[in-house]
Amino acid sequence: MVTNTAEVTPLDIEIIRLKELFSRQKSAYNKTPMPTAEQRIDHLKALKNITIKYQDQLATAVNKDFSCRSKDETLLAEILTSVEGINMAIKKTRKWMKPSKRSVGMLFAPAKNEVRYQPLGVIGIIVPWNYPIFLAIGPLVAALSAGNRAMIKMSEFTPNLNQVFKAMIAEVFDENRVCVIEGEADAAIAFTEQPFDHILFTGSTAVGRFVMAAAAKNLTPVTLELGGKSPTIVSDNIPMKDAAERICFGKSMNAGQTCVAPDYILVPKAKEEAFIKAYIAAFSKMYPTLRDNGDYTAIVNDRQYQRLSSWINDAKDKGAKLTKINPANEDLSAGRKLAPVIVQNMKNNMTIAEEELFGPILPIIPYESMDEAIAYINDRPRPLALYFFGYDKNEQDHVLNNTHSGGVSVNDTLMHLAQEDMPFGGIGDSGMGHYHGKEGFITFSKAKAVHRKGRISTGSLAHPPYDNSIRKMIYTFFIR
Repeated sequence: MVTNTAEVTPLDIEIIRLKELFSRQKSAYNKTPMPTAEQRIDHLKALKNITIKYQDQLATAVNKDFSCRSKDETLLAEILTSVEGINMAIKKTRKWMKPSKRSVGMLFAPAKNEVRYQPLGVIGIIVPWNYPIFLAIGPLVAALSAGNRAMIKMSEFTPNLNQVFKAMIAEVFDENRVCVIEGEADAAIAFTEQPFDHILFTGSTAVGRFVMAAAAKNLTPVTLELGGKSPTIVSDNIPMKDAAERICFGKSMNAGQTCVAPDYILVPKAKEEAFIKAYIAAFSKMYPTLRDNGDYTAIVNDRQYQRLSSWINDAKDKGAKLTKINPANEDLSAGRKLAPVIVQNMKNNMTIAEEELFGPILPIIPYESMDEAIAYINDRPRPLALYFFGYDKNEQDHVLNNTHSGGVSVNDTLMHLAQEDMPFGGIGDSGMGHYHGKEGFITFSKAKAVHRKGRISTGSLAHPPYDNSIRKMIYTFFIR
């Protein structure tokens, strides 16, 4: 007997599972819509303990996915920062939950006003491949502290990490509370089409537009962390060695595959060569070799490696001066290690001038005055991060007051992202919304305004008929 039944694919199974889990989480939320502070803190403590327990397995899995990523890099940039975020939420959740008392205008007294923070429901978290642990746990901490349930869509480019992370979460959370979803692009599309109560997406600006469009069909609010071309200004009044060392650390972490990595450097024209010399010296000290050096991260996959290689060739073909930093002069053709490339004479028609680099390519742009450097930044889409290097406080304030960015580190790179008591989020093309710390709690909560009256009410003064002397007296005193 011949049938027309189509074969069920792994994708079909994952999408069916996705929809079932969403339905179950929504139902579970409706039954217990307001977890207590004790319950939320217990969830956070469980997440902390399991993250610490699995730290070695997580680091090993990420190393496999990248083909080479230092365990220390994962511990510093992902595990440590995640645990710090959990610790703050454990300490602060009870305080964040307390209703906020608000003033009552004389016209409406006697009454009481307060704002209560209520969980939204089921949160969708979409995780990129570059820091898959930190960018899954960070939003999850905010969701749990606010009393929500969460579904986490992991990147298809980190399959080894996904398996470990999924097992880790399943060990301490019922799927009705927190679950992990895998799958490629079609699964990600199906994920964004679910009627979540909020979606947090971390990734590229181009994909962010698709996520926002899909969420709009369900009127789902979104937080978008999108990256962009984060600029660095080096002042004339700082030693080039100081700036180069700190910039090199931020640019070399994860081989530049960081959403807030310095994307291009604005350097005083007279000190361009001095900065380049100092940068090469700093990199060579940190990474004396590349090919077999476990401290230097590989590019995550062939697709990203080819993208970066083609952009370097595009810049060369269009007249850029390229300086490759390969301290031991090694042959790197066998793997996905990509030596850093300093780019001078960058032109606007080069791809590296238009797109977020997300790799070890570093354009150097000379400037004549600080206002010229600021104008260069302001002529472009607003970045997720901005870095300024200079010890003059007035100059620092001048840059801070005349530029827009998601966040800023002064005389350092990346570190503002690790500050859990400050909001993290983009602006314009680099995203919208915030999370981390209290801002994460607020993002995943509904601030419900509550106005209370008792037995005595002055509301009758607003009742018709309107033609009376009391009404005229109210207008006289309050409309002025």
